[in-house]
Amino acid sequence: MSVIRSIIFYIGYLMAMLVCGVLFLPPAPLLPLRSRYRLLNLYNHFIIAWFRIACGVRYEIRGRERLPDGPCVLLSNHQCEWETVYLQLLKPPVCTVLKKELLNIPIFGWGLRLLHPIALDRSKPARAMKQVLTQGKTRLEEGLSVLIFPEGTRVEPGQRRRYNKSGAVIACRAGKPVVPVAHNAGERWPGRHWVKHPGRLTLVVGEPIETVGRSPEEVLAETEAWIEAQLAEISEVPRPRDDSAEAGARETAAS
Repeated sequence: MSVIRSIIFYIGYLMAMLVCGVLFLPPAPLLPLRSRYRLLNLYNHFIIAWFRIACGVRYEIRGRERLPDGPCVLLSNHQCEWETVYLQLLKPPVCTVLKKELLNIPIFGWGLRLLHPIALDRSKPARAMKQVLTQGKTRLEEGLSVLIFPEGTRVEPGQRRRYNKSGAVIACRAGKPVVPVAHNAGERWPGRHWVKHPGRLTLVVGEPIETVGRSPEEVLAETEAWIEAQLAEISEVPRPRDDSAEAGARETAAS
């Protein structure tokens, strides 16, 4: 049944992309940035709704009321494509940090280019880091929120990857809050397989983490601890042990 549901979903997915490419992309460059977001995000709204209908997914979204009024840095775990679509709708307009190869995808990538993302060449990490810090601060000053996946790439449910501090650095330099986000979308929309799975998809928005007068390392540690605690609660796949944290606790106890 999941296979049939997934085939139906992808038929609607491709049709939506084609329709949006024909109807929305041509006028989008003529619009102001915020109007452009509203127009192109109609595609995101459809995909989120269609995924729920076609694949039998139940959404549980917690904490949207915690989002601050002004721009912020959204730091989320990254498991699949779903969160890249949904998080564009969470606090628009939002500038996403992504790999530049995505901009070359027909229709989808063309739309991304119009939303002023921060597109990185991951083969040049030093240059990419400088680009994130410079452009991220600029986007925040322009009134856009910035979305960063601190793990840097998709991480399958039940696995863990070291968090990058670039998002925390941007927030601290700009004096803007970090909003942590945790979800289990990869359990419903696998990142490495096309078959989708019915069930509950939970996304939790945390309280804004203030950055003024704090170091990026401190902000990142608080963000990561919150996300991991939420994942342990909402995930059906068991979370791995944090060996580094345990080692640190042992060293503290020994001293």
